[in-house]
Amino acid sequence: MKLIGLSGSLIGSKTPIAVNAVLQLVQKNHPEIEVELIDLREYKAIEFCDGRKLEDYNEHTQSVIQKMIDADFYVIGTPIYQSSLTGVLKNVFDLLPVQSIYNKVMGFVATGGTYQHYLVVENQLKPIAGYFRSYVAPSYVYLNSEHFGAENSIDDTDALGRLERLAEELVFMQTRLKA
Repeated sequence: MKLIGLSGSLIGSKTPIAVNAVLQLVQKNHPEIEVELIDLREYKAIEFCDGRKLEDYNEHTQSVIQKMIDADFYVIGTPIYQSSLTGVLKNVFDLLPVQSIYNKVMGFVATGGTYQHYLVVENQLKPIAGYFRSYVAPSYVYLNSEHFGAENSIDDTDALGRLERLAEELVFMQTRLKA
């Protein structure tokens, strides 16, 4: 079973740190599950979706989309810019064939500078998951700057608890739905 963590931004470090925290919690508590972080900062050459077949896109684009297709379940992370998910994350969703994540489990982590943007998960990310007919973990985690320490480590015990709850919900849903 493979869990992909997708950090949907080309800049910054808080979102990949948050997504990776969920992956590490899953790995710690369920070592039989393979985890992989796709940090879009490492794939800056992803092309815009324009309707081509997947094999007609460049190597970076094909690699990210194929990893998403091959995964069993996901934790998706995005920083919130201008009250919305990032364009690069939306582009990844646009590139994915709808049937490729049908009936797969996903959870969400979002980061932002203030508390005002936490509803982006409810109002934008969950509807995208609904379009794909994916199962969504009941909890999601929104972290703002106050949850991170000086080295961008997640120091807030409540935030760490919420990340652990999300990790456990993802595994629970995946194992029960795919049993």
